[in-house]
Amino acid sequence: NLLHFNFGTSFSHYPVSVSTVIAQDLPWTLLLVGMGIVISFTFGTLSGIFAAWRRGSRFDNTMPAILLFIQAFPSFYISLTVVFFVALRLGWFPLGHAYSFNTTIGLTPAFIGSVLYHAVLPTFVLVIVTLGGWALGMRNNMVASLGEEYITMAESKGLHGRRVMLNYAARNAILPQVTSFALALGFVVSGQILIEYVFSYPGVGYDLVQAASQEDYPLLQGLLFFIVVAVLIANLITDLIYVKLDPRVAAEG
Repeated sequence: NLLHFNFGTSFSHYPVSVSTVIAQDLPWTLLLVGMGIVISFTFGTLSGIFAAWRRGSRFDNTMPAILLFIQAFPSFYISLTVVFFVALRLGWFPLGHAYSFNTTIGLTPAFIGSVLYHAVLPTFVLVIVTLGGWALGMRNNMVASLGEEYITMAESKGLHGRRVMLNYAARNAILPQVTSFALALGFVVSGQILIEYVFSYPGVGYDLVQAASQEDYPLLQGLLFFIVVAVLIANLITDLIYVKLDPRVAAEG
């Protein structure tokens, strides 16, 4: 049984198993990164669809520039900036951790509210640093789909513009997005390492940094193995979803 010194949620100095550490810290990463990726994917995809459909509009001209500008900054820099101004100077949100230490752990409104309150800033940073990839990717896919012949045929039939955009163009353009989304879910278990570390959020990403700095090789091996398995499962789920979304895949197979 692999042992190591736990520095996760309980901050204990007694040796516990690697599986125990992963089991106690993985839910925090799934909550934070999973919630951030879902929000970012949803808003990014919708923004990309609208920007491509309204090509040449003010939104289409300004949105890519703003998102590319934000993506140029490292996630740890944005995290430190948000912590300094929003948490430290303004005091609107806590500086870090997953919940208030004076809150009793349990499925109570007070504890759930504390968890969500502490997750606002790291989730916000995660959303803004990943939003650009989803939005720009979906916009490029939409532009390519809008040039296809079936779009021209749908428009020549007099179908409503919203129906053409959603049922024809977006449905085909979203397929590459689904692949990226499934792979992103696979990497959820590794967390956003720098974001979790800056906010002292007790997730798997924080454990990776601590394990590397303390040369805790059993924990590193366990975490990396778990991440690899999660990515493989995500690939399998992607293939299954693709068959449902695109019947041509099943027909060719």
